[in-house]
Amino acid sequence: MDTQEERICNAILSLLNIMERLRAPDGCPWDAQQTEQTLKVYLLEEAYEVLDAIEKDDPDSLCEELGDLLFQIIFLAQLAKEKRRFTFLDVLERIRDKMIRRHPHVFGDKKVKDAQEVVDNWAKIKKEEKKQTPEKALEDVPNVLPALLRAHRLSERAARFGFDWKGKEQVWEKVKEEFQELRTAIEEGNSLKVKEEIGDLIFSIVNLSRHWGFNAEDILRDANNKFVTRFSKMMLSMQKKGIDIEKASIEQMDQVWEEIKKDV
Repeated sequence: MDTQEERICNAILSLLNIMERLRAPDGCPWDAQQTEQTLKVYLLEEAYEVLDAIEKDDPDSLCEELGDLLFQIIFLAQLAKEKRRFTFLDVLERIRDKMIRRHPHVFGDKKVKDAQEVVDNWAKIKKEEKKQTPEKALEDVPNVLPALLRAHRLSERAARFGFDWKGKEQVWEKVKEEFQELRTAIEEGNSLKVKEEIGDLIFSIVNLSRHWGFNAEDILRDANNKFVTRFSKMMLSMQKKGIDIEKASIEQMDQVWEEIKKDV
């Protein structure tokens, strides 16, 4: 065993021992009170902090946040161990076996021509593993996913059964159709219908994004970040121009906003 392998083994074992110590009767009172339900929010927060570090291209932060996320996984495995359900070793062995099983083109004699065939084979293997029937094909797409991401996964899963548009142009026509239905609902003043049609329009845009090879969750996150950047620069620019932000008119804001858009 080389030095790096020793470090990996020692680090994992140390983390597992730390977790057990924290949960011991003379350990940490806070850690002792935690359950799977109370840890859900921390698990989600740590996952989003990892995502934030990736988007900021901050390797030091990413390293730290990956560690925080890993510790949440170890914490949940410790709770399962205490209930004699499974251990962290079971988690490692199961994911190891799954990755080997789902990559027959790497660890077996399966031949693939491109990345898309890898995705198709993955879906077939997963379907066989879960004994998934067509009528329940969408049921294991988690409800807790962000809505845009879940919409992407749902439509992606449905497409594997042939329920999809043939190309970008057809999806674009659907977007225009949904937009027109929303316009009609607005003109009629039907608030419930407006709500429904907004949802249909968003879902069609998610599919348009998918057909162009994008994920709407990523696209909207980028748009959010761009808005924050532009808004901050707009406020700073107004201050430099001597404009009272609290008394500024929408026309003044729009003028500065358009100036900022040229650069950001």
